[in-house]
Amino acid sequence: FPLTCAVQNYAWGKIGLDSEVAKLVVGGDPLVVIEVDKPYAELWMGAHPKGDAQIKDNRIAQTTLGQWIAHYPACLGSKVKDAFQGQLPFLFKVLSVNTALSIQAHPNKELAATLHAKFPEHYPDNNHKPEMAIALTRFQGLCGFRPVEEILGFLQAVPEFHALVGRDAAEELRSSVGDEVRTSQALKKCFSKMMSCEKKVFVDELNELVKRVTQEGAAGKDTSSSNGDLLLRLHSQYPGDIGCFSIYFLNYMVLEPGQAMFLGANEPHAYIYGDCIECMACSDNTVRAGLTRKYIDVNTLCEMLNYKPASASSKTFLCVQDPADPCVTLYDPPVPDFTVMKIQVPASVKEYSVASVDSASILLVIEGDATATSAAAFSDVTMRRGSVLFVSANESISLHVTSQSGMTLFRACSLL
Repeated sequence: FPLTCAVQNYAWGKIGLDSEVAKLVVGGDPLVVIEVDKPYAELWMGAHPKGDAQIKDNRIAQTTLGQWIAHYPACLGSKVKDAFQGQLPFLFKVLSVNTALSIQAHPNKELAATLHAKFPEHYPDNNHKPEMAIALTRFQGLCGFRPVEEILGFLQAVPEFHALVGRDAAEELRSSVGDEVRTSQALKKCFSKMMSCEKKVFVDELNELVKRVTQEGAAGKDTSSSNGDLLLRLHSQYPGDIGCFSIYFLNYMVLEPGQAMFLGANEPHAYIYGDCIECMACSDNTVRAGLTRKYIDVNTLCEMLNYKPASASSKTFLCVQDPADPCVTLYDPPVPDFTVMKIQVPASVKEYSVASVDSASILLVIEGDATATSAAAFSDVTMRRGSVLFVSANESISLHVTSQSGMTLFRACSLL
């Protein structure tokens, strides 16, 4: 059955019809009015209590997807139902990012349980939250610690950054090169020193840095050794925020459409700009570290992070061709909670079968039109850009493609 999905209007979202989220919403339901000056940040496709999807079929007694799954848990597939206690294990999203999201990391299951028990107001559930982002448009973000040589380069080239880390910690990092364990410890020390700086100290250093980079830029100098363009952009969005310095620690990633990054537990990251498909374990637990006006839990963050330096290119998550279907690309991360499939039906194919899997799944149409028929549906469903469909486990769907240029869909499920 088709779904009407929850929209989150967070302040960082793209505005009005600049937003991929808004375009998909109005595509799926032309009667929706998009407000031109309102941010449309996230589309939530799933059964999370903060955004449970509405069932778009008045012949079905239940009004939301969460209610339907509670009534008919077998729809999840037997393995998924047992492994995840009768809950849909993933939350599928589209994000349209205009200004940077906070620098954050998500806890593993053990830490999530501890944090939720201690601070339920900040950590709303006891689940982990691994997540994957797949670019729809050119997508920019920060992810994981840079190679040590790059961090040392910035410590040398950016005196304001060096001042926050301090000479001792910087020296410790320099002398640890080549010893993985020592590097990890030294990196933790450097990052923790910066994150726990007194506000006045880091605001003064940040203002000094922004002034210097602005002057150098105005004089036509190359500011790349201070990561100048990104610094000024983030500073204009979050003036006086410690997160502006994190660009010297974290990899700057640019994903082209179809490229992905997977964010496991304890991986520091921030999304900066662009539109993406996102899939994650069904949780809302986030430990924040900057570029935010929300609660910052510095101690928890500095303790939990994965301090393993790695190149930006190693952070790109590789997708694989589905051996059983040339139209399907699999994004299959190293967690059981979710897998995403990209389905590209070429223009020459007019009849396409969406294969059944042993898991409930959610389908989103990005491009193209079709009529969907299934033995499990009350009637045919018209699919167009922005349509979202819930599919029970072990049900297949036949698509009669009516658009001239084929179709692009994304599907989320749990392949145990």
